[in-house]
Amino acid sequence: MSLIEAHNLRIVGNGQRIVILSHGFGTDQSVWKHLVPHLVDEYRMVLFDIMGAGTTNAEFFSFERYATLAGYAQDLLSIIDELEIDSCIYVGHSVSGMIGCLAAAARPEIFSKIILLSASPRYLNDENYFGGFEQQDLNELFDAMQSNFKAWVSGFAPLVVGDDMESATVQEFSRTLFNVRPDIALAVAKSIFQSDFRHILPGVFPPCHILQSNKDLAVPVVVSDYLAANLGGKTVVEVLAAEGHLPQLSAPDVVIPVLLRHLQMEI
Repeated sequence: MSLIEAHNLRIVGNGQRIVILSHGFGTDQSVWKHLVPHLVDEYRMVLFDIMGAGTTNAEFFSFERYATLAGYAQDLLSIIDELEIDSCIYVGHSVSGMIGCLAAAARPEIFSKIILLSASPRYLNDENYFGGFEQQDLNELFDAMQSNFKAWVSGFAPLVVGDDMESATVQEFSRTLFNVRPDIALAVAKSIFQSDFRHILPGVFPPCHILQSNKDLAVPVVVSDYLAANLGGKTVVEVLAAEGHLPQLSAPDVVIPVLLRHLQMEI
């Protein structure tokens, strides 16, 4: 299977400027469905599913390769090379924020701009750093995933989205999360939540636009200020008038105008 087939890669839009849209944990490229129609006339979008998403072939998931985010960053750079992209705007949601930062640290010349949506370099609290979680919190999360994945999804999705189980966004996130094979979901969750990429931030030089919900269970608002203070290039932070970790799905009327503005904005 080719790289393009493995990642269900699609190129959409008629513009000259290339925008790469990369989704987060438990979702797939459909998480951008509200945004894409607003970009088709002015941009050429690269949409793909990161390996391990429920829409990818689980047989191609390497537990060794994806034990850290470096494997995903290499996938991203391979896609960029395959498509012969020499300049792009990268939009990374959640874990794809750090995937993009890793790729940009290795190949900064490719990334004219990075937009980080609900991104975090570390989820665990540390001395002089508030990531939002204690190790006990994560241990309980991993245990719940392992003991009853379906029940865990039913409880986790409303908390992450910031809405009740009846909402369309919670049901959509539950669907894409439940599509992930449980053993892969657990391995990916561990690689994300136990990661620490604070040390790479000073080596990320492309301009970074940091967008963050005003209330997010997974990423406290203070993390956006930490990113801005420690990234190596120019930064701008905007806190969204929206709640939850997937605001592009739960509050598109709020998020889409902000994303469109930051795609055009220079800092």
